[in-house]
Amino acid sequence: MSENCNCGHHHDHEHREERPLNKFEQALSKYRTNISDEEVRNAVKKIIAEKVHENDKLEVKKFLMGSVELTTLKTTDSEESVLAFTEKVNQFDEAYPDLPHVATICVYPCFAKTVSETLEVDGVEIACVSGSFPSSQALIEVKVAETALAIKDGATEIDIVMPVGKFLSGDYEGVADEINELKDVCGEHKMKVILETGCLKTADNIKKASIIAMYAGADYIKTSTGKLEPAATPEAAYVMCQAIKEYYEETGIQIGFKPAGGINSVMDALIYYTIVKEVLGEKWLTNEWLRLGTSRLANMLLSEILGEETKFF
Repeated sequence: MSENCNCGHHHDHEHREERPLNKFEQALSKYRTNISDEEVRNAVKKIIAEKVHENDKLEVKKFLMGSVELTTLKTTDSEESVLAFTEKVNQFDEAYPDLPHVATICVYPCFAKTVSETLEVDGVEIACVSGSFPSSQALIEVKVAETALAIKDGATEIDIVMPVGKFLSGDYEGVADEINELKDVCGEHKMKVILETGCLKTADNIKKASIIAMYAGADYIKTSTGKLEPAATPEAAYVMCQAIKEYYEETGIQIGFKPAGGINSVMDALIYYTIVKEVLGEKWLTNEWLRLGTSRLANMLLSEILGEETKFF
């Protein structure tokens, strides 16, 4: 069948006739997913070398403070510790009225009620990790119930983990169905999909996972749970931002970005800010579209903004 076709392409027409592309393969075919890791590394090196220094400024650090998702996801978390954690956000608003407050408090679903009853600062979101975080290994019914309960108890945003095993075994439809079902539960509430980029390994996989998550209903895509190494990396961030940009150009839908895990210094945060600025542009430089998932960064930013070592949180 393919011998006397002279269009110059390799052929597997027979296979294609048996099975049309499913909707996710069709979606992926609109994007450039065959990207080499080396190409990404070089692009990131160039951005870091040429652009980061120009963002090492007080106003950028203040902006980043307002993009922090202050996170506590410890085995030892308790009602008391989460209450104290939330009170710190209330006190910060009083202690530093001229600085932006954090964007979000991020906790396990069992603490959504505690945070929502304690938080007094307008404009701080309450995010819950849901859907059997961090492994995502649970029955979909359990994930749905956990997500619905988190929202009922006051969560205003939900962070779920993409079913990574399904993705790596090529079950893109199964991945998308789960994300889509959980987005239905979230309704108007923003849903972040964690790709766990350290498990995806290649730029190619990260790009595909980003696109599938966005098509399936993600409002944000997020690098990592912070529970596995490597967590966020500038290279993963670059690929995800490229995917967000292409998706926006294709659909007109703006998707947020959240690096999380392994943000250990103000310089790390400045690198992520710079990648977003260079790849996505000014439109993403608000705390509605750029978030940083971290527990340690807030004190570091505060210390640099105030010019002295400060441990507030």
